[in-house]
Amino acid sequence: MMTLLSLVLFVALAGALAFKGVSLKVWLGSWVVLWLVLTLSGAMAWWLAIITLIGAVAMVLALIPSVRQRWISQPFMRYLNKALPPMSATEREALEAGEPWWEAQLFAGKPQWNKLLSFNYTTLTEREQQFLDNEVETVCNMVNDWKIDFELMDLPEDVWRYLRENRFFAMLIDEDHGGLGFSAYAQSAVVTKLATHSGALATTVMVPNSLGPGELLLKYGTEAQKEKWLPGLVDGSEIPCFGLTGPEVGSDATALPDTGVVCKGEFNGEQVVGVRLNFSKRWITLAPVATVIGLAFKMSDPDGLIDPERRDYGITCALVPADTQGISIGRRHYPGSSFMNGPILGQDVFIPLDYLIGGIDKAGQGWRMLVECLSAGRGISLPALSTAASQKSYRAVTAYSRIRRQFRMPIGRFEGVQEALARIAGNSYLLESCRALTASAVDHLIPSVVTTIAKYHMTEMMRSVVNDSMDIMGGRAVQQGPRNPIALGYRVIPVAITVEGANILTRSLMIFGQGAIRCHPYLLKEMEAANSRDITAFDKLLSQHIGTAVNRAGRSLVLGLFGSRWLKAPVQGPTARYFQQIEQLSSALFIASDVAMATLGGSLKRREKLSARLGDTLSHLYLASSALKHYHSEGDGDKDELLHLDWGVQHSLAEAAKGLEGFIRNHPSKGVALLLRVLIFPRGNRYQPPSDKLGGKLAEKSISQSSFRERLTHLTFAPAEQSDPVNQLERAFGLCIKAEPAYERLLKALAKQQVSGATFIDRLQDAVAKQVLTQEEATLVEEYDNERFEALLTDDFDPAYLKGDFGVENTEQQLANTLTRQRVE
Repeated sequence: MMTLLSLVLFVALAGALAFKGVSLKVWLGSWVVLWLVLTLSGAMAWWLAIITLIGAVAMVLALIPSVRQRWISQPFMRYLNKALPPMSATEREALEAGEPWWEAQLFAGKPQWNKLLSFNYTTLTEREQQFLDNEVETVCNMVNDWKIDFELMDLPEDVWRYLRENRFFAMLIDEDHGGLGFSAYAQSAVVTKLATHSGALATTVMVPNSLGPGELLLKYGTEAQKEKWLPGLVDGSEIPCFGLTGPEVGSDATALPDTGVVCKGEFNGEQVVGVRLNFSKRWITLAPVATVIGLAFKMSDPDGLIDPERRDYGITCALVPADTQGISIGRRHYPGSSFMNGPILGQDVFIPLDYLIGGIDKAGQGWRMLVECLSAGRGISLPALSTAASQKSYRAVTAYSRIRRQFRMPIGRFEGVQEALARIAGNSYLLESCRALTASAVDHLIPSVVTTIAKYHMTEMMRSVVNDSMDIMGGRAVQQGPRNPIALGYRVIPVAITVEGANILTRSLMIFGQGAIRCHPYLLKEMEAANSRDITAFDKLLSQHIGTAVNRAGRSLVLGLFGSRWLKAPVQGPTARYFQQIEQLSSALFIASDVAMATLGGSLKRREKLSARLGDTLSHLYLASSALKHYHSEGDGDKDELLHLDWGVQHSLAEAAKGLEGFIRNHPSKGVALLLRVLIFPRGNRYQPPSDKLGGKLAEKSISQSSFRERLTHLTFAPAEQSDPVNQLERAFGLCIKAEPAYERLLKALAKQQVSGATFIDRLQDAVAKQVLTQEEATLVEEYDNERFEALLTDDFDPAYLKGDFGVENTEQQLANTLTRQRVE
């Protein structure tokens, strides 16, 4: 019995020391004291005394640098060099691009919450707010999305002109060069608002302000290049595009087959040293209307004309006028939306060296340029499009769910519909939270991983929101036409899923593949020290790494056994528990990642499903923390917002734990899997998705009018045109809230046959006569029912119109006017 007690005391001591993260000297001192006490008291069996003494001796030896380096650090350094594959130049450039930020805190296992909670969102300047309220509103009112996508297949010319004249294509170009000089947050807000009305309009504006010549010139261009090109990009006389993707290369941009060979050629009547390009690009947005083309290609100098010592330069970027001899822009692609998109072909295109972005000094640095620009762009453009789809869907579908009735009840009160409504509401909150935090982060630095997280998960959440919206609205969303608020957005979901890194590869290769090395507090530095054979530096880093790993393992085990409620949260109140749970999963992620890299080594890159699950955990911890940041910065104390927060954070915590559980279950070593399960889920996975009860409350709140509903969807454009489908739904929704008590009484009276009449108006008059309704209530009910019915109608077309004869008058309104008025169940 005493031996068992001794064993328990040693295990408890080890757990406490690991949890506290004390130094090895404190470990040794505490261990020896306990050993002496138990040995001298005779409470410990001889075999346990010997085992624990060996542990103490091992600690003593580990404290001697020469012994530690020889027996621990050197073997591990050899293992690391052998296990991890050599890093290519492009991989190194991708890792070194940008900076780790809050994601590194989450990955390190013990997040410092003050760094998140004290982080300031970017706020719109007065000029930015005016632009959003005036220029953006104006251009949205100039656009009819149905006509653009079905009739014109392009933006109207007056819209193109307005975009040029008001510098929509120059939001990121600073004011010193004539641009608007907007923050990333402001650009995100502009694109979001545009996208709630027209995807084609938003994409057209988005591309020149995302990965494009403007950003590349500002960051890397020579002064001469800026002076030549920026004025045209600002006033819209130059329309840019950027050619990266080709028939043989997509997400693996480093495998570019497009070539640029340094040679002598004729330019403007003179023999000069330049580059002869041969390339084939496709899916290039704005290509059909572009006047200047950014190109990525692999540059070589076989004759050493630039530098006799250098032949291969690698990926390089150039800026080339679209009318350069040898360039041909093909016919348009059609990606499901009418923004300009097409292929570009170049055969024997000769350009001078000063066309290289940044000149000769930047030759071969194209991949780093692109990765840095993509990192920023992923944090602005696609999150904005995703948030726009969710905000518009939220408004349209919640209104529809309140006014659409089946079996004499609003469909928003059926549990099956409520399940989908809860997902729409919760995901919309996560999307807006992530958009605001990530765009603000881009204003302060170039986040290396969170923008990739945002790109993948926000586009996937958007897909979930729009799919749920289609399910709820059914035929109202299926039948396309100007009355349909979401069908055009549904049609172009694959565009956001595919561009700037296809989502499958983004999840399976990029998030954890980049995050594990970039966010880890020691790994990249250890790799560099091991590669340079610097045993002193490696030994120091490894010692710190082991100490941190022991601490995180101890924290994960203790928190898994006893729960995290006794952790100190950075706030008090209903959200404190979420901070504790994120911290617990953060420690679990660190130890799981360390074990993964130690046991799988370089093969982890090939085990995409395993690395994807760890990436999911990191991603959902970021999403949950972004929601908490949003709540405490924007809506602390708002009960409606708290409902949305509860659903969003509980969903993300469950998904984060699911990622860890899936990794453990599928680890190829059963022994390692058992160890991880003991360390991470000693009592099983306690994280569950939002309950039906919470989902029901959230769904009910979403179909009610509230100030929070307006705040959450604040970037949704409200057209001046009264026939706009979102306007129609909103008007009917507003009247429903007012008229519903009287409307319900009318329905009950009709069901009991207390009221009768041949037409709807007759029934209303009979209800007034029998004092079921007052005259004022009957008038309100009639007004509501007219709006309700109008909002529920779908489009129908003359066959000639569908064949392209757009001069034919649409008969939809005539049909609506002839339909029966007997519309109440």
